[in-house]
Amino acid sequence: MKVIAKNKKAKFDYHIFETYEAGIVLKGSEVKSIRMGKVSLSDAFAQVVNGEIFLFNMHISPYEKAGEVLEAKRDRKLLLNKSEIRKIDGKLKTRGLTLVPLEVFIKKSFVKITLALAKGKKEYEKKRKIIEKEQRREMKKYI
Repeated sequence: MKVIAKNKKAKFDYHIFETYEAGIVLKGSEVKSIRMGKVSLSDAFAQVVNGEIFLFNMHISPYEKAGEVLEAKRDRKLLLNKSEIRKIDGKLKTRGLTLVPLEVFIKKSFVKITLALAKGKKEYEKKRKIIEKEQRREMKKYI
């Protein structure tokens, strides 16, 4: 398993409850761009639309040598089992959770993505985490 891109802000901005591994429907030139590391998950999110899960705002830079030029932030379908989609859809509707992509990776020559059911953190929780991190650094200085 080779990790290509991570959403570093996701763990800072959200409480993560469950993770799922999904395949992504891509064109050939997009796969080449991903293998080169030209992908960004910073503003990406996923939603259930008509019983299918789609990934929005994932930026994949166009491959220079490709004949056809694809839109960089187009919607991409994710591949999950029907039972998993129903389970995720139910949790999204009842608990007020969101689907956040955590990382894009290559597993056995397939491009996959890790999705997380997450709930947004409040502003004061983020500040508390930063303060705790600074305190740990200060403690390490004196040890």
